[in-house]
Amino acid sequence: MSSTGTVNYHVHKPGRQAFEIDAGGIVGNVISPEFSAAEVALTDLRGGLASAEFERDGFAFLTLPSAVGDFEADATVWTTTYDRELKDMLRRETSAREVMVFDHTVRVDDPEATRRPARHVHSDYSTDGAEQRLVDILGAETAAEWSKGRYAFINVWRPVGDAINSAPLGFVRPSTVKDEDWIEIDLIYPDRRGRIMGLAADEGQEWVYLSRMRPDEVVYFNIYDSSGRPPVGHSAIDLVEDPSVTTIRRSIESRALVRF
Repeated sequence: MSSTGTVNYHVHKPGRQAFEIDAGGIVGNVISPEFSAAEVALTDLRGGLASAEFERDGFAFLTLPSAVGDFEADATVWTTTYDRELKDMLRRETSAREVMVFDHTVRVDDPEATRRPARHVHSDYSTDGAEQRLVDILGAETAAEWSKGRYAFINVWRPVGDAINSAPLGFVRPSTVKDEDWIEIDLIYPDRRGRIMGLAADEGQEWVYLSRMRPDEVVYFNIYDSSGRPPVGHSAIDLVEDPSVTTIRRSIESRALVRF
């Protein structure tokens, strides 16, 4: 089944681009680079007429019920349980021999929310950003050891509370993305810098999503792989499945560092 939605692509510009976080010393103030809104055709994987496989596409969906009932509660209550669930899943699905879950972000599609869905087409790390994040997490000595082999950063995303009716997460098949479509973007925080990859529009890009994702479903996707496997461009999509449904989109994304 196909539908359409709107996404915000990054735009090629002569100079270096950046997100400035807490700009001007104001917490929550973000100065963004330039975006270009575009309507894109979406292939819905619900129903099985199309598919996504992690080895082929860098992302995959699966049913994964969780024992955690409230992801918006104090994180110390649920992270041990949820980390164990994600580690077990990633070992099973990717054949990773070591998995470290290091970050959880709950996003709520509300103007008053601290973290809202990311409405720009991107991947979470550039090569430089991933290499620096490896050191940040493991320390220089252990990071150097991991760098001798293959490692990757993988994001695991799931709905929270209700099925997703608006702002679903969509993905661009990496096989339809050209190298020149990617733009390295700086993340400027008051105390550090990071780097992500923004994606520019190209008519050959193929978008897919899974409609009405439920809280017992997850999608896991590659955001960096030291073997050179391409990252997966993704974004919240401006799309409403059923205008009569008023539930707010809530989700949790968890980043994991895996070693093969």
